[in-house]
Amino acid sequence: MRTNPWKLMRAGRRPAKVLQSWNKVNLYNLKHANIPHTSSKTFFQQKWIAKSLARTYHGEQVRESQWEKMFSRRLRSVVPMDANYLARNDGASESAGRGSGLEGVGPRKAPLTPHMQMTFAPLERRLDVAIFRAMFASSTRQARQFVIHGYVTVNGKKMRYPGYLLNPGDLFQVDPERVMFATGAPKDPQQRRRGRKRRNRTPAEAAAEETAKAKEESAEANAAEETSASAEGAKEHAEHAENAENAENAEQSSENAEQKELSPEEARNTLTRLLSQAKEIMNNKDVSAPAQRLHLNNFRKGVRQALSSAFSSTNIVEDLEAQFLQLKALADKSPSASESTTESSTSTQGPSPPSSSSSSSANLPESVLPTSTPHDKTSTKPTSSPSAPQDPVLAAALKQAIENPSARLDETTHPQISEEDLAVLRQALYQMHENPIDSLKPYATPWRPRDYMSAFAFIPRYLEVNQNICAAVYLRHPVAKPGRSEVPSPYPDAINGAAFVWYLRRR
Repeated sequence: MRTNPWKLMRAGRRPAKVLQSWNKVNLYNLKHANIPHTSSKTFFQQKWIAKSLARTYHGEQVRESQWEKMFSRRLRSVVPMDANYLARNDGASESAGRGSGLEGVGPRKAPLTPHMQMTFAPLERRLDVAIFRAMFASSTRQARQFVIHGYVTVNGKKMRYPGYLLNPGDLFQVDPERVMFATGAPKDPQQRRRGRKRRNRTPAEAAAEETAKAKEESAEANAAEETSASAEGAKEHAEHAENAENAENAEQSSENAEQKELSPEEARNTLTRLLSQAKEIMNNKDVSAPAQRLHLNNFRKGVRQALSSAFSSTNIVEDLEAQFLQLKALADKSPSASESTTESSTSTQGPSPPSSSSSSSANLPESVLPTSTPHDKTSTKPTSSPSAPQDPVLAAALKQAIENPSARLDETTHPQISEEDLAVLRQALYQMHENPIDSLKPYATPWRPRDYMSAFAFIPRYLEVNQNICAAVYLRHPVAKPGRSEVPSPYPDAINGAAFVWYLRRR
């Protein structure tokens, strides 16, 4: 029978229970736990209160008679020895007896060894407690359930006894799915309802869902093809319109040139400015289209030839300016990039390179480019993500990559998608592969740690844990060292010491 965790809250004068659990109510009780004042109590009452508190945390799932058989008055402890001191001295000064005296300043006094914290050390050998200490279960009760249901192996063999006492060197392993369920966040009501529907559906409903899914995929593929075709047509239409506009501008500039001829010095300055601006566009790493780089190289060659000639007419300069405007319009499609290039054309100094987000989305068609908000016109970062792509082209690319993981995902296979969107798609595919979404899982997907887990995230030193395969090795029995104990306990030495004295009379 499952206990309601809210019943563990403080009720009147009765102290709240502190259990071996990651429950949030248990964490609250652990934070607000108060040690009862027993100075006015009798010695028997002090021992009784101490053993009641300690046994609530240590081995709450173990019967009292079983624990009394496991109890041992032998408290394991070690004294660390300094190898340098042992090598320098042979023990003559310690064995000299009275009169040896104190020479110089001795070493710092070592802290006391908390022997009383080792009272419940025999319980740490239990398989269910070791699973909880290795962070493979959220409580000892849940660890016991995993063992009984056959999800735990010890040294490669299935072990169904939670009270099995581990020996030094034993390797125990838990089913990774059970560990992800125990340490992962629970599902919300919508995810539970969705998973329940998938589990309870009939074969006919499953076949109908598959048929509808196939129809949706075909419709999305057709929409993606139509969108790409319309985008290419729109791009060609825009190029023709730009060419016509540039031709009209060239005619107007030629008519103005007839009225006013440029001097050789002005023509040379104009050609130098065009050459520097073309060089800045070439140096921009975001301009990755081969056709754009080829056109820019040809333009730079023409400008150099015009500069090297003895005489440059006004018509040649105007033609080169019109050609540069056309190349600049093709290279910069985003509003921020066009603003930066306009500033560069009006100023003599070189502009700062455009942002990577704007330049990376320059090769995308108009339907793929994100729409910027009115209050933030300079931000052109794509808002579409592979998890919920709003463009059919991105959706089709993501679906194709999921169906065929071995296919390449680059500009050669998807020329209509920018390099930045391809990088986001690769990252999304990696996350979907490592942490997929599955409504049939008993935990929330994508997997994430459960709440309030950090307060209990510690592993004792007598365990060597490998979280990748959900396995651990019981290295040795827990021991006490100067200043610390390897048996975690929320209570001080006074409580554990009184509990130790209580069980001494029971042997």
